[in-house]
Amino acid sequence: MTTKYVKGDHDTRPWGTWEVLEAGEHFCVKKIVVNPQAILSLQLHHFRAEHWIIVEGEAMVVLGDDTLFRHANDSVYIPVNTKHRIRNNSLDKPLVFVEVQTGENLDENDIVRFEDNYGRLK
Repeated sequence: MTTKYVKGDHDTRPWGTWEVLEAGEHFCVKKIVVNPQAILSLQLHHFRAEHWIIVEGEAMVVLGDDTLFRHANDSVYIPVNTKHRIRNNSLDKPLVFVEVQTGENLDENDIVRFEDNYGRLK
């Protein structure tokens, strides 16, 4: 059984925080804050695509075999089943981005990790 995201859900992770701003049947909007020098796991999702819009800071994004650099007002589209990760290269400023998830199954169980700096491989 999976638990769908609902508005107000939030969590603190080793790399920063996330909060659900809005959620519906086939979409979820999160605000994600990545601490300075932190990186999320290299991961993919089987059931959702993601759109990332950078709000503050500078991001280094791994998308498949590509490495992209994005700033405020830039965006990245992550298709279903595409390996991806994001890193905040700043020494002292948080990276803030809005993530819009779309798909049939939107929950924290749809994360397949390949690399993780915090020992969370499954």
